[in-house]
Amino acid sequence: MLFYITLFLYLAATAGYISYLITLKKPISLISTSILIVSFILHAAVITLRYPELGHPPFIGIETLSFLAWAIVGIYLLVEWRYKVYVLGSIVSPIAFILLLLTVIIPEGELHVPSYLRSIWFPLHVGFAFLGNAIFSLACAAGIMYLIQERQVKGHHLGGIYKRLPSLEVLDEINEMCLFIGFPLMTFGIITGFIWSNAVWKTFWNWSPRAIFSIITWLLYATLLAGRLSVGWRGRRAAVLAITGFSIMIATYFVINIIWGGHAFK
Repeated sequence: MLFYITLFLYLAATAGYISYLITLKKPISLISTSILIVSFILHAAVITLRYPELGHPPFIGIETLSFLAWAIVGIYLLVEWRYKVYVLGSIVSPIAFILLLLTVIIPEGELHVPSYLRSIWFPLHVGFAFLGNAIFSLACAAGIMYLIQERQVKGHHLGGIYKRLPSLEVLDEINEMCLFIGFPLMTFGIITGFIWSNAVWKTFWNWSPRAIFSIITWLLYATLLAGRLSVGWRGRRAAVLAITGFSIMIATYFVINIIWGGHAFK
């Protein structure tokens, strides 16, 4: 029951944020944020109560989608509080709703947890990685809005959508902040993954698809970070790379875990 209440509230928050995007009425944004905060708290309760039932953290199987949705909402609420960018909720809320809905739609049989996933390094590895992914999802959303807003500015369409979206400066600042916080988390996730791999298989590296695409994504974000720090990459280039990086991450997750039907750890 608590799960379905949370799912419904994410849908209600989605409707609220989209209504705010259309009307720009401040009370609607405050109501939508209040609904999302309640959803976030209830979702945390759902994850906590599921733990003894599952017998493992929500880092295995379809439960990872639920944890990712919860993490994305939590990060967004912090960003909204800091930058007052309520329109981003019109992207984040439906993402959270869809991810949580997929945990019901996608069938998952009885899950056997292999011994190598019971290492203490596994939840650390996945926890850091998913927090990084959640932050990069916000960078992706900000990047999408940046490209839309840039198109409005270049086309001199300074009404309608232009008035509803944050300024290019704010969107680029959000993108930069997400990169500076998300990249270290992703790096910690990869490092703990190496340690976990060595503890289980006595090697720091295995040529699994997950490991390969993790390194590819890390290199992309490392390039973006180096570009920002050394040559001042900003604006459109940073937005495109943020969108590309998150697209690779989410595609990797669904291809490996859903289509292939396995974690492909080794």
